[in-house]
Formats: sequence, structure tokens, C-alpha cells
Amino acid sequence: MNETIETVFRIESPRVIAAAARIVRDVGRAEELAQDALVAALEQWPQTGIPDRPGAWLVAAVRNRAVDVVRREQTYARKLVEFGRNLEDTPAPSSPPDADDIDDDLLRLIFVACHPVLSAPARIALTLRLLGGLTTAEVARAVLAPESTVAQRIVRAKRTLAARRVPFEVPVGADRAARLSSVLEVVYLVFNEGYSATAGDDLLRPGLCEDALRLARVLAALMPDEPEVHGLLALLYLQASRTGARVAGDGAPVLLADQDRGRWNRLFIRLGLESLLRAGTGPYSLQAAIAACHVRAVRYEDTDWAGIAALYERLYALSPSPVVVLNRAVAVSMAQGPQAGLALVDRLADEPALRAYHLLPSVRGDLLSRLGRDDEARAEFEVAAALTDNARERQWLLRRAQHPSAET
Repeated sequence: MNETIETVFRIESPRVIAAAARIVRDVGRAEELAQDALVAALEQWPQTGIPDRPGAWLVAAVRNRAVDVVRREQTYARKLVEFGRNLEDTPAPSSPPDADDIDDDLLRLIFVACHPVLSAPARIALTLRLLGGLTTAEVARAVLAPESTVAQRIVRAKRTLAARRVPFEVPVGADRAARLSSVLEVVYLVFNEGYSATAGDDLLRPGLCEDALRLARVLAALMPDEPEVHGLLALLYLQASRTGARVAGDGAPVLLADQDRGRWNRLFIRLGLESLLRAGTGPYSLQAAIAACHVRAVRYEDTDWAGIAALYERLYALSPSPVVVLNRAVAVSMAQGPQAGLALVDRLADEPALRAYHLLPSVRGDLLSRLGRDDEARAEFEVAAALTDNARERQWLLRRAQHPSAET
């Protein structure tokens, strides 16, 4: 029962923290109050059973605790003046706001966590922790940084927001534009964690994908003239369209080449391609264009790998990253052969940022297996399996190590 409750809390924690932060105006304290709500659930649910709407129960519990904190620390009248409204008039959590309503606590929370008083790395780490519900270790893997460094960023970020009394609101004008790039990056990273979970027993965390996609829709409605917002929305729609075909019945990953394209979500593909028409030439727009190459291919064999490689080259010019180089190497290997791709991958061997990145040896192992160098491929797959914290990926990589030449 406790494990189930903790799983529910992990899924709902962003909304719970956002609900508390709206009242106490302090993300650090809001997170503490959310933990109090978890303790209450651990105490009560084993006796009463898990509520039909556990998220609403947790939000109600944390809201009540937050109101109590406010009343204890300052008089209720003073809080009414400060907030400009009556706390008792706050909509009850049992009636959640519309999914695309801009007056959204989650959106407020993400803009607070991306306030310019914080460094860019701190904004990303804090928002992944609060909005994505990731552990510190998962955030570290998502941003390719040491766990101790990420932990310090999160603690300092919460202290800074409290000390500077950053308002819990969606900014307007130039302030909104200044925070946009960090907001987009955070939404993108949250989606990625849901699309390919860094840890746990499941390859996917659909709730994170849904939250990221919803926030991207909200941002597009809020800023319809921002091409890169539409680029991100297009990217998330197109990536999410393939989710249903990425996992086999036993939970194992299904490679792109083996996916049943009839299971791809045609509505998401249509919406993604429509958003792409409003996108620009920024990093997210280019990634969306790459995703569009995949969804436009009727068969895997029809994929325009040369075009994808060219798009990755343009992406690298805008956002130099070893991960972009690795992805381009895969496209080059499909367009020009595995030896050409391996030459690019081998240049990344000493890249510090990829030292613990399991996809580097995984890609290298695949290229070696395609070249018939099975013993070397086996060693690479074993290294990759040791580096990943995702149980499904580890199992799949160990199977590849046993049969390097197999494609699945």
C-alpha cells in the first residue's frame, strides 16, 4: 500500500506543490507542505482506502495546511491585502482548472522556477524537481551533471526565491520573454524524462509527457507569435505520436525500425505538422523538422536519413552538444553506412559530458554489430547496461550483449 501511495504522490506532486506555492508564495515551504500531505496520506489511506481522486485529496490536504501556515504566521487580514483576494475564494481542488487555462498553478510554478534571479542551470534543476517530480539523481542524469552539484543548485535556488520574494505569477511583457528560453528548455526536459525514463521499472512515464505537452499548448496559446514555442509544441506532438508503439507487451522497448506505424497517433501527427508550419528555425523547430521526417515516412526504409543528418548539422550550429553529434552519427550511419557513423561516434570517446551517458556505448555497440564486430559490440552493450538506471533498458541491452547481431 505504501509503495502505491508514494507512486500516486510522485505523479501528483507537481500539482500539490503548485497548489501550496500559490498560497504560501514560497516554493521551498510548499515542497515541505507537500511532504506533510504525503505523510497524511500514508497515515489515512491504509485505513480508508485510496480515494477515487487521490490527486484532488492531496491538493485539498496541502491547501488546508498552507492556509493554516499563512494564518499562523500573519493575520488573515494582512494576507488578504497582500494577495489581493480572499483565500477562502480560491477554487476548491476538487474542481481542477481547464487543462489549457492560462490561470494555471503549474504554469505559475514553472515561471517562478525560471525567474532570472536564478542561474540557467538552477532554473532547470529546480523546475525538473518541482514540476517533473524527479528525484535529485534523475535531474542530474537529465542535465548530465553530478548529483551533488544538482542538489546544491536546488537548495540555493529555493533560498534565493524566498529571499528575493519572487511573486507567484505568470509574468508579462519583457519579463516573460526573458524567461521563455528557460521555460521551453524545462518543458522539453520534462517531456524527455517521460518519453525515456532515466530510472525505474518502466521505459515511459506518460504522466510527464502529458504535463509537458499540456504546458506547451498553454505556452503556445499565451505567446502565439513566438515561433520557437510552436517549434517545441510541434516537437512534443510528433514525439508523443509514437509513444503507443515504443513499448512491447512485456514492457521492452521497440526500436523505430520495428514499430507498427499503424499505432502512431494520427491526430498528434496532424497537430504536430500544423504547429511546425508556425515554427521558426530555432533548436526546437529543427528537432521538430527531424521528427517530421520520421512521421512522414510510410515505411522505415523510406526515411530521409540524409535530410535528417543535414538537419542535425544545422542544429549543432545553433546548439553545439555532444548528444547532437551522437544523434547525427546515427543518421549518417543510416545514410552512408555504419563505418561512417562509427567514425563520428569515436570522436566522442573522451567527451566528459557523455562519460556516464549509456546511449554512447549503446550506439557504438549497434554500429559495431552492423559491421560484424560482435565481440566489441558485446562489450559496449554491457557497458551501456551498467550505466542505465532504467530496468527495461538494462534488460534490453543485456539481451543485445548476448546476441549482438540481433536487431531487437
